[in-house]
Amino acid sequence: MRCLEINEVYRLYYPDVYRFLYTLCGKQDVAEELAQETFYKAIKSIRKFRGDCSMKSWLFQIGKNTYLSWQKKQKHLAEEELTQENLEKGRYGLGGREREDVEETVIRRNEAMRIYRELARLNEPYKEVFALRVIGELSFREIGGIYGRGEGWARVTYHRAKIKLQEMMGEEV
Repeated sequence: MRCLEINEVYRLYYPDVYRFLYTLCGKQDVAEELAQETFYKAIKSIRKFRGDCSMKSWLFQIGKNTYLSWQKKQKHLAEEELTQENLEKGRYGLGGREREDVEETVIRRNEAMRIYRELARLNEPYKEVFALRVIGELSFREIGGIYGRGEGWARVTYHRAKIKLQEMMGEEV
């Protein structure tokens, strides 16, 4: 097909193809894009046009297939967006502040595991005193009582354990 004939086909059938696609999608800008793509595909495959139907019917068929492909792509993009949204949320139903809470919980859990690993490397009585104070939430008086010592001893031992952990971790506990 020559350039002049292509221009003529475009001029004659573009309004009909556009209206047809607008009826399918209901959006002016989408219908314009789909009509352009329809004519692009028609030009690329003009050799396949056998003349079994009118040029208009052939263009409408290409337009319909173009629309269906677009619709399938939109559905896929919407599903992908939903999936991405869920990944960002961490799981269904979490958003904004709730997602931050989950992230903070995971960070705190990872940090706690790191502290436990380093704590396991501490010598006694530092390991146990620190664990009793932080994990067991016992008072210094209670910890001292367990060891048959005073509250002051428990405070000093806890403080030394904390310094040793800080040194081992290279940061503040």
